[in-house]
Amino acid sequence: MGYPPDSLSNFTELATKYGYVSEEHKVTTDDGYILTMFRITKGRNCNGPIRKPPVVLMHGLLMSSDCYLDAGLDASLAYLISDLCYDLWVPNMRGNYYSKRHIQLDPATDREFWDFSILELGYYDIPAFIDYILSKTKSRKLNYIGFSQGCSTFFIMNAERPEYNDKIGVAILLEPSTRQTNMRAQFSRLVFTAYATALPALYRAGQYEALPQGGIVQQIAAFICKDYIAANTLCRVATSLIDSSHPGSVETQTMRVLFGHFPAGTSTKNLAWYGQGLKTDTFQNFDYGIDENLQFYGSVKPPPYNLSQVTAPVVIINGNNDGLVTPDDVDWLTSKLPNVLEHFVVQDQLWNHLDVAYSQYTSESILPKISQYLRSYST
Repeated sequence: MGYPPDSLSNFTELATKYGYVSEEHKVTTDDGYILTMFRITKGRNCNGPIRKPPVVLMHGLLMSSDCYLDAGLDASLAYLISDLCYDLWVPNMRGNYYSKRHIQLDPATDREFWDFSILELGYYDIPAFIDYILSKTKSRKLNYIGFSQGCSTFFIMNAERPEYNDKIGVAILLEPSTRQTNMRAQFSRLVFTAYATALPALYRAGQYEALPQGGIVQQIAAFICKDYIAANTLCRVATSLIDSSHPGSVETQTMRVLFGHFPAGTSTKNLAWYGQGLKTDTFQNFDYGIDENLQFYGSVKPPPYNLSQVTAPVVIINGNNDGLVTPDDVDWLTSKLPNVLEHFVVQDQLWNHLDVAYSQYTSESILPKISQYLRSYST
């Protein structure tokens, strides 16, 4: 059985195929990374004027903008939100296959390119996207939708650069990741722990990039899961191990497509940060060890991010069956934020982490709440 065409298509090709008008934009960060961001200027089913301000839809760890198209017309958030007549921008953080360029560094030969973790994503990438969009659209604010790592990076931005709070109308945060203390998905715990433990050895072996598109893990997954029977069995088991089980939520065709774009790549250092987070009860900077921490931070332990600085209005949306970002950790996060408009728990008791990107039920489980708050903060 051949690869499904959608699994081999990029964002622009997919959007065009299904009748959406998209643009590709290049954004350069203050530290020299050249990032790709896509824009859907008008939804296929949008019959009215485009609402203001613009909306950002940020992907999670090891994902790309393509994750928001992989579930097809009736379930993918990029299609659904643009169909509600929003000017939608879908960025790609450094290290994934759309954002592997730098003004000086070569990702293939320069270790420095990969010397980043979640701090740099929040401190440099998210602000660069926001400033670019506001400049292009002549808007004073935008509305932000983040998923998982797209939430933690939002918190880092506002904690480290609090002036960005004033550029946000509302932030709608889906399965927001901060600390990983209570992660239930044992396979994912094992992977993150392995990266944290083995980071020095990986560096000595010259392994600075983790789980890229075109790497052996992605290629094997895409090859196996292109088969309908394998997609409906083995690949479902694989996603259940990564997260948790939600029978029937992800359609088999989506399962065949998504591994063409996942995993999308990041740095080994970033995955090591997630492994470190399993051993702490807070949301903190990268832990270099005592000596280097003293050098970097002036303290033995890495300092926690100050979530009380995140003063932008936020809406938290999560599911009770999330194996990666557990309800306990979301409750902890919510208690630390000063301006939570609503903490909405998805009614479907089996709603999990990957459902945000890939479930066939997004239009009924999370879109109404997303739409409610976008409408409240739009004209």
